[in-house]
Amino acid sequence: MQRSGDDPNSPQRRPLVAVILDASRPYDRLIIGGVAQFAREQTNWCLYVEEDPLQKLPDLASWHGDGIIANFDDRRVAAAIRGLGIPLVGVGGGYGWYDPASDIPYVYTDNAGIARQAADHLLACGFEQFAYYGCPRTRTTGWAEERGEAFARVCQQAGKPCEVFVGQHKTPRRWEPLQQELADWLGSLRKPVGLMACHDARARYVLEACRQAGLKVPDDVAVIGVDNDEMICELTDPPLSSVDQAARRVGYEAARLLHDRLVGGGSRSPAKIVVPPVGVVTRASTDTMATSDEAVVATLRSLRADPRQKPDIEALAERACVSRSTLEKRFRGVVGRSIHQEHVRLKLTLVRRLIADSSLPLKTVANRCGFSSVQYMTTFLQRHLGSTPARLRQAERPREGG
Repeated sequence: MQRSGDDPNSPQRRPLVAVILDASRPYDRLIIGGVAQFAREQTNWCLYVEEDPLQKLPDLASWHGDGIIANFDDRRVAAAIRGLGIPLVGVGGGYGWYDPASDIPYVYTDNAGIARQAADHLLACGFEQFAYYGCPRTRTTGWAEERGEAFARVCQQAGKPCEVFVGQHKTPRRWEPLQQELADWLGSLRKPVGLMACHDARARYVLEACRQAGLKVPDDVAVIGVDNDEMICELTDPPLSSVDQAARRVGYEAARLLHDRLVGGGSRSPAKIVVPPVGVVTRASTDTMATSDEAVVATLRSLRADPRQKPDIEALAERACVSRSTLEKRFRGVVGRSIHQEHVRLKLTLVRRLIADSSLPLKTVANRCGFSSVQYMTTFLQRHLGSTPARLRQAERPREGG
């Protein structure tokens, strides 16, 4: 067994790092994947990961590791690892038993950014009514409340009403009462409605409640979740749209912070990193346009069909038999953005997903996204994201690990 007093950079030994997360949860599994990718690419760490959520901690009396990456949602974990005298890095939504005033570095998910992307996606579908389904507040679920507040704020800024509901049941152990209260709430909403759930599991509850209540998805209720848990998203009926919150990058950044402290030796200033979401992965649960304005519907369909090309607004207006200014005004009234702004949003999503999800050369990515060169794609990303393609790939590529 390696001793924590040894030099972790010695070529004779591999640093021991414990990743104390719940591998049964999709979000935690993705974080573990990001840590694993960093370890493969940048270090020779030996990772300790316990798959049994009831046995997340090693035997700290006999385990002499060099560093720990942990979620502080478990009181036992937080109590056990504090005061060990080795570098720690926290991950998650910033709640549980993590003390923001502590000197423990922490990597957060951007809850406001997640909600903003979900709201923008549903606003682009033309909804006038919005809703958010969260979960009862506990010490570990403040992130759900953050997302609800941010989602409602974006809707209100667009001049749209938003109903927020949490219900009495946090888990599906009492499945029938949970579904009944959810169906009652859904039945009370004005339709059609664009609905965000705090994560994919709660979104699945919504889809089931809609089925039981005879509500059509996405025509009556369009549903978007968070996590992009493919097992849930692809197996639901219809398949679920979801915000990819970049959980793998959370793990990658946490591993990088820990590596810096192991290599640097000694204390460093506290570091707090907020990781922005990658974007919305669109599936059938939001494949709708909730407006009777045929000119706006036709324009949205054209933009979504090929976000690579700059839209010919004059031609779109001519096909809709309206003036350009009239089309622009009606489009902004429904979507909340100009035609150009919606095109940029769709194109950014396309570029980011190709960069993050593939190993394609940047020249090929540029070509597939409608740019004549990498230089033009770089200018586009710098203008709208403040980043270059290379930096974006470095930041978002960790999503592949696992």
